[in-house]
Amino acid sequence: MTADFLVIGTGIAGLSFAIRAARHGSVIVLAKGGVYESNTAWAQGGIASVLPPGFCDDGDTIEKHVADTLDAGAGLCDEAAVRTIVGEGAATIDDLTGYGVAFDRENGHYQLGKEGGHSQRRILHARDTTGREIARALVEQARKTPNLTILEHHYAIDLITTAKLGAVIDDRVLGAYVLDRRSGAVRVFRSDRVVLATGGCGKVYLYTTNPDASTGDGVAMAWRAGANVANMEFIQFHPTCFYNPAATGPEARSFLVSEAVRGEGGVLINAKGEDFTKKSDPRGSLAPRDIVARAIDREIKRTGAPCVYLDVTHKPAGFMREHFPFIHETLLKYGIDCEKQPIPVVPAAHYQCGGVVTDVDGKTSVRGLYAIGEVACTGLHGANRLASNSLLEGNVVARRALEEMLKFYSPGKPHEDEPPEIPEWHHGDVAEPDELVVIYHNWDEIRRLMWDYVSIVRTENRLRRAAARLRNLKKEVREFYWGHRVNADILELRNLVAVAGLIVDCAIRRKESRGLHFTLDHPQAVERQKRDTMLRKF
Repeated sequence: MTADFLVIGTGIAGLSFAIRAARHGSVIVLAKGGVYESNTAWAQGGIASVLPPGFCDDGDTIEKHVADTLDAGAGLCDEAAVRTIVGEGAATIDDLTGYGVAFDRENGHYQLGKEGGHSQRRILHARDTTGREIARALVEQARKTPNLTILEHHYAIDLITTAKLGAVIDDRVLGAYVLDRRSGAVRVFRSDRVVLATGGCGKVYLYTTNPDASTGDGVAMAWRAGANVANMEFIQFHPTCFYNPAATGPEARSFLVSEAVRGEGGVLINAKGEDFTKKSDPRGSLAPRDIVARAIDREIKRTGAPCVYLDVTHKPAGFMREHFPFIHETLLKYGIDCEKQPIPVVPAAHYQCGGVVTDVDGKTSVRGLYAIGEVACTGLHGANRLASNSLLEGNVVARRALEEMLKFYSPGKPHEDEPPEIPEWHHGDVAEPDELVVIYHNWDEIRRLMWDYVSIVRTENRLRRAAARLRNLKKEVREFYWGHRVNADILELRNLVAVAGLIVDCAIRRKESRGLHFTLDHPQAVERQKRDTMLRKF
């Protein structure tokens, strides 16, 4: 199949780009599962934006939002990128409301929330299912947009580039090999403009708030294609994932209790009812996520307790039911009435702040290949993401990426040379894997070793142990990949081990503690280490 634009991913970044791009040519959007299986659809909190006077929190300014972002980023944000993305917040809200997103309003004005690290109320939300509302509006808009085709259950295996086909000097993207998960067929999708909008890699960890689809596919594909990757050591752990060992199923294990609950007065306490977070930061439960997650980790290890608690019992009766109906109803299903008893919570892997290196226009080091949203490292997040900046970034960079692409890679613009012929995918004489138990064991081992050795608190010894085991796992996974007919399980495992390796390699290189990377061997930030951890394949 051929398209002017090939978009891989159906979150806010991918669909925002696709809807706009369809005005300029044909667009194919690939979803590895269902169209709503994205981090966007799972996002509870909201989207951060400074609105025009009369619509924003009294006294809020773009300068304050920039300052909050830079403070959370612990010295590694690209200030120019921060100013660009934050400065386009109001335009992003206009885009989303134009697509039909219904943010909460009161008396005609937006209801604005506050989250950790923010000095002002600037979080727009749709109750506690903001991401689902954004995804709904974008999917509906995309499905009625001419020239735009969404293909669900189509898994991108690898990018096709001229370098992979033998070019010595020129390296540009030509498309992707894609697995149709329903038929098992692998087809070539031809496009000179490919956009990675695949989200993050939370499933590389045992406990995560991410959907099952978050296996780092975009980072792994870009890395194999030769794109630069940076700052993968900075994995944000959300402080408040619901904890209930009796609950079963991925939804129960991944259920997030939004940071907005703390923004509205929720307080983290231990089993004795003590607010332990203020020992780490005077902002207490509203400190940036890296500080709060480490405080929880420290308290759990100090006391031996399996969890801590988020207490909202001091709020008026009916508050949670009215302001956070999804959280309230879900907790009731598991026997927790959060208006009468504290919510048991633990940290869980939530967001990657590094990724495929791009500029603020989404451009990577491979010609024609763009990366937008969580898969990309634009410089906005630095060493720690400020809450609710991610949905903002996804929309802003999607718009800028299209403008950049039309300027330099406009559809219909003749190539300097004839595009090379792309060979069809060759399965070879191989059968479906008959040892799925080995694949599942390797999947589980990767996630457990990453949780044990490369999570909230790290040491060089733990990182070396993780690296040694990952090298062996990489060999085993390579044998599966080349020795069997590909399926989604093998592809996800292949991408997980690749991304796990990138996280560990970046973590080993950073000999300091900064933002989300905290190591007991180097507990202080070091000025000479205040730089991106850049990995180049070639």
